[in-house]
Amino acid sequence: MTYVLSDIHGNLQRFKSIMAQINLQADDTLYVLGDVIDRYAGGIKILRQIMKMPNAKMLIGNHEYMMLNAIGHCKDAAEEKENANRREKRLWYRNGGMITHEQLKHYRKDIRTEIFDFIRQLPTNLEVEVNGIKYKLVHASPEENYMKSPWNIYDYKNSREFAIWDRWDETQPIPEGFVLIFGHTPTCYFHDKMPWCIWKGDHAIGIDCGCGYEYGRLSCLRLDDMKEFYSDC
Repeated sequence: MTYVLSDIHGNLQRFKSIMAQINLQADDTLYVLGDVIDRYAGGIKILRQIMKMPNAKMLIGNHEYMMLNAIGHCKDAAEEKENANRREKRLWYRNGGMITHEQLKHYRKDIRTEIFDFIRQLPTNLEVEVNGIKYKLVHASPEENYMKSPWNIYDYKNSREFAIWDRWDETQPIPEGFVLIFGHTPTCYFHDKMPWCIWKGDHAIGIDCGCGYEYGRLSCLRLDDMKEFYSDC
């Protein structure tokens, strides 16, 4: 079975709820579309669990990207006092990074290095085929769309940053031959009847159901039969 979830945002209780429901087996695959960390305190624990799972594949989200830019070059808390990128750190903190940073300070240098090295190598997109349907998995937006608007070169440094930060909407193209699955933008922006449910459009599926917020929840989609799972807390 193939499962997709996104934007856990450190909510360990909701993550445990989903994992109990899907009961992941050795021959299953779990795709995590970024933003494991920030806003709630469990982000580093969840991230380390995903790192150890041989059947989990992860994309980089803008929150992991912010953490890297702020302190990814620092070996420990002492070095951060002198060498942290203060501008990037303020951006990270404004987006819920302080709670993750406080948790990270409890880990040894080698574990911090392992975490940062893992994040650096994460891709911005993955492709998977299930039941003859090809899916393009992204955190925020397809990287191919970077050059399709002249404004993007002013808003983003490069196509990787675009794929991590942009907000896909129905006015933007979908890579030909694929169904797009994305996180980053909460589904309440796409429908208002059931705002914390998975949104399904024309060849596009949004799965960020607001887990980073008090009244949101974590969702997971099984691509084999399109069954939807939601955290019960």
